Amino acid sequence: MMKNTAISLGDQNSMIFIILALLASVHQAAAQGTRFFRIAGPSATTITAFNPDGTLVWSNALAGATYTVQTVSVLPGRTNWVNYIQIPVTNRVNTNQLVVFNPPAGMAFIPAGSFTMGDTLDGESDAIPVTNVHVSEFYMASNLVSYGLWTNVYRYATAHGYSFFNSGTGKPVNNPSNYPVNNVDWFDVVKWCNARSQQAGLAPVYYTDANLSKVFTNGDPGYVSSLPVYANWTSSGYRLPTEAEWEKAARAGLSGQRFPWGDTISETQANYDGDTADFSYDLGPNGYNAIGSIGGTGPATSPVGSFAPNGYGLYDMAGNVCEWCWDWYDAPYAGGTDPKGPAMGSYKVFHGGRWNIDASNCRSANRLECAPADFYVDLGFRCALRAGK
Repeated sequence: MMKNTAISLGDQNSMIFIILALLASVHQAAAQGTRFFRIAGPSATTITAFNPDGTLVWSNALAGATYTVQTVSVLPGRTNWVNYIQIPVTNRVNTNQLVVFNPPAGMAFIPAGSFTMGDTLDGESDAIPVTNVHVSEFYMASNLVSYGLWTNVYRYATAHGYSFFNSGTGKPVNNPSNYPVNNVDWFDVVKWCNARSQQAGLAPVYYTDANLSKVFTNGDPGYVSSLPVYANWTSSGYRLPTEAEWEKAARAGLSGQRFPWGDTISETQANYDGDTADFSYDLGPNGYNAIGSIGGTGPATSPVGSFAPNGYGLYDMAGNVCEWCWDWYDAPYAGGTDPKGPAMGSYKVFHGGRWNIDASNCRSANRLECAPADFYVDLGFRCALRAGK
């Protein structure tokens, strides 16, 4: 039996109103709206504090058990609670970061916790077997990298010794700046992340040597000379999310669901190619989403942030363009704590669905692979940042 402990307006009235006011005023939380939290688990717990830094302190946990922090935006009635994070506990008293009130610009805080990678809904080979994964806290970009952001950093990079194999494109109508960049290969993307880091005064993440002394700025070493790209995971700079980070961020606490918001999809929720005849969970309408025709000839991508965000405040985690991840493709996925995929491989992973493919590609568990030197009109990316100390 799952027992719930909610943050009560009766016994912590002044503190909760302060927290909710802060939640409504910051960029990341504003996209999510006002939030109330409670804890569900195998025993009743006691919430002792919700601190101004966004940490929740609670006690009476059973060691070895897993608890779930749930959230709701409207408290009266106390229905429609949804999962936010799962927390395996080893101590009776626990402190967990739920939100960050001043995240880096354009980034959303993804709290540390466990989730089930994959699902058993349709028997899709890319979704099974399901795997339990624990991911540490990190920041994820609220939006896909737009063509405007890409070109801004690209100009900086090429003026500071970087070279790229592809200049990237936006929507095929005058390359408008608020559409996601596409036609960018994996190697160019990680070099671009390094350039963005240096432009922002942050330490680059990617290097061409195991000693992490040679910043990756030129060439495609994994493709041309079979040399790997190394990542410094303690660096402060921009990087690609790992596959586990991407799926956890996409699910936003809803493990076991097909999509970031639930089990069905429609073209009011994402930019994809509708096919109601072959997929019972696709509510359509059929064909390419008309949003891809806005501002010029379609079908194509849609402006970043055109649809509602998921529970973590992230846009376009299903549809529009697929997104490069850090990992080499591995099947089945290993799972564990902060996995980063195999050390070597032939193909890199990408996730997220796309404007020109059916709804099955938009599933959070959908895993696709691609040679890191390849580039397509339906493949882009978003950035992540390290959080915590």
